[in-house]
Amino acid sequence: MEKIKALLGKLPHPVRWVLTMVVGFVLLVLGLIMMVTPGPGILFIFFGLSILALEIEWARELNKQGLQGLEKIVAKIKEFFKRKKQ
Repeated sequence: MEKIKALLGKLPHPVRWVLTMVVGFVLLVLGLIMMVTPGPGILFIFFGLSILALEIEWARELNKQGLQGLEKIVAKIKEFFKRKKQ
């Protein structure tokens, strides 16, 4: 994500904003479509929100909540496998 930020940081603000909006919303819509068709829908939604989070506050908040949920799930999985080993 840092590479994308660095690349976009070199562009003028209006160009950066339009590019971010187009790419982010396209990935988000593709992810929503893939939720009902075969494909990695959740992954595309996450990538779309991550790109939109570079410019939009609500996307940043959703992205943060999604990462916190993912961290909780990973912690529960780790705890489950630790109990199985013992």
